[in-house]
Amino acid sequence: MVKRSVVVAGHKTSVSLEDAFWHALKDIARERQMSLRSLIAEIDSNRRGGNLSSAVRLHVLDHYRRRCGALDATAQR
Repeated sequence: MVKRSVVVAGHKTSVSLEDAFWHALKDIARERQMSLRSLIAEIDSNRRGGNLSSAVRLHVLDHYRRRCGALDATAQR
């Protein structure tokens, strides 16, 4: 697990994530053609509680779940 500093809404905070989550988060940002900082800020503004690291992990999980769901729906056609 690696702790990284990020700036969100003008303030510096840290996010601790395993490398696999960092890589996935970067991939998601690239797919959405946005900066990593912007994606983290979006995740932060949409979280309902808990810490930012947990919110990022859940966002990555949800992203890939939706992707798998879309693949499953396509495979059933």
